Amino acid sequence: MKNILFYDAKDYEKPWFDKYNQGAYSFDYIESKLDKRTVALAKGYDGICIFVNDEANAAVVQKLKSYGIGLIALRCSGYNNVDVAEAQKCGIAVERVAAYSPHSVAEHAMALLLTLNRKIHKAYIRTRDFNFSLNHLIGFDLHGKTAGVIGTGKIGKTFVKICQGFGMDTLCYDIAPDESGALKYVDLDTLFAQSDVISLHCPLTKDTYHVIDQSALLKMKKGCILINTSRGALIDSEALLNSLLSGRLGGACLDVYEEEAMLFYEDNSATGVQDELLSLIVSRPNVIVTSHQAYLTHEALDDIARITLQNFDGFFAKK
Repeated sequence: MKNILFYDAKDYEKPWFDKYNQGAYSFDYIESKLDKRTVALAKGYDGICIFVNDEANAAVVQKLKSYGIGLIALRCSGYNNVDVAEAQKCGIAVERVAAYSPHSVAEHAMALLLTLNRKIHKAYIRTRDFNFSLNHLIGFDLHGKTAGVIGTGKIGKTFVKICQGFGMDTLCYDIAPDESGALKYVDLDTLFAQSDVISLHCPLTKDTYHVIDQSALLKMKKGCILINTSRGALIDSEALLNSLLSGRLGGACLDVYEEEAMLFYEDNSATGVQDELLSLIVSRPNVIVTSHQAYLTHEALDDIARITLQNFDGFFAKK
């Protein structure tokens, strides 16, 4: 039986992994995130399973090698938090869930847009207090507007279809365009200038880091709404705040934040947070933030667990 340590494990994940474990593995779930302080907990295991805010940099990977760890399995699609090159040098396999329910993230992106645009979150709070005033709740029709989609993998394509279902025009950008002809591709400057809504659906790499910076924000149509359900560091947070404060950006729908690692998935309600930038962004009336939950559906959790177990099987069977 192979022993796997799950870092940053949440109660809602465990039943899905236990469901697909047919007795070949012993799982230990811990709440601690993987980093240089907690890597020693991996001693004695055959592999580890990590999530989006665990840190497997070069130093951590080298420690894992010294403990005889042969596998780093990510239970997510992004792998920007792993030094893959160092893992290769150390002979450690890196696996990920390349694709799970694309509808979960794409639908959440649209849910954020609808909520912010139509002020659903504000109306909910008002009516709970029996305040039925409609002042300051005006939104705009999505029908006939243009959505710019950066990244046209499965999630991006699903978001395009959702937007088209609302009667929106769509413009796309990707470094590797789909050649089927089903999507309309333009350069980034054109997408920025013509889009009423821009949604990010690309991985975080050295090329996409801060793809939305001050220059990009200045090129956007005034009043544009920006959506990010991918990785926080796709957006320069300081530039985002400045654009919101100036009134140029119409709003931001964020499920991720570039300094989220020690904040998201944790209850900070009793103590608040020391991140002044995040506090200022959250305080803006035209911003809505969720805690990296876009993937959180029954279907996605099932896919993630099933595919991760298949990855375990393939690795230990030396496939």
